[in-house]
Amino acid sequence: MTSLTATTGTATTRDRVRQVVVLVGSLVAALGAAYGSGAFGGQSTADAAGGALSASATPLAPDTPAFSIWSVIYTALLVFAVVQALPRYASDARLRAVSWWLLASMLLNALWIGVVQAGSVGGSVLVIVALVVVLSVVLVRLVRTSHTAALPSAVTDVTTGLYLGWVSVATLANVAAFLTVAEIGELGLGATTWSVVVLAAGAALSVAYAVFARVRPAVALPIGLAMAWGLAWIGLGRTNGPLVDATVANAAFVASAVALLAPVVTTLVARRR
Repeated sequence: MTSLTATTGTATTRDRVRQVVVLVGSLVAALGAAYGSGAFGGQSTADAAGGALSASATPLAPDTPAFSIWSVIYTALLVFAVVQALPRYASDARLRAVSWWLLASMLLNALWIGVVQAGSVGGSVLVIVALVVVLSVVLVRLVRTSHTAALPSAVTDVTTGLYLGWVSVATLANVAAFLTVAEIGELGLGATTWSVVVLAAGAALSVAYAVFARVRPAVALPIGLAMAWGLAWIGLGRTNGPLVDATVANAAFVASAVALLAPVVTTLVARRR
């Protein structure tokens, strides 16, 4: 894998502008997302679009407590926004490489909430796929750029990992919700079989992330942790409530274990080499 050398030079006017815009933009995006999700009153995301994205809408919907991870992710994003704005890190090469992309991801997340509130589940799929693509670009840049100062490197890696891991699981649930709303639903496989296939794909994706990011455990491990969290709550959601399905629950728990262990294994293997 090609690694780009991270260098720190003299801060430029462009760096200062980036710092300010990313900080302000992050605050606006976070407030917009909180407002749109019902944090200040109004309709929650789970109730929007006819409840298509609620915890009991499809067999692949994570149970309600799973969404508490958003508070961790938003906090991490705001910490990132503050750290990248510190004068001492204006010319940090890794921040130069990913700050604009992370801001774009926050704006896309706010847009996703807005699209869901407008009742467009199909539109939300397009937005969340774009969000995964943007975060994947961030992952590639972080893996291929050497660490710089400890604080911005750690904050950026952990934030990106948690964000990408959770959004990857949320994408599976979002697609399942769209297929249900569009009455495509089970695709001739039956709800249980279809759900197990998607969960297997989620486990495979977690392994792919772990293999690609094996030289950056600070980002690989949070990806696995966030995916394991989301997949486990899919399993827990199928053990009680209106959509009990033991087969899907067991498949989700296995996928969660794979997501949790994959980055540990790949990181250990990479270090031994």
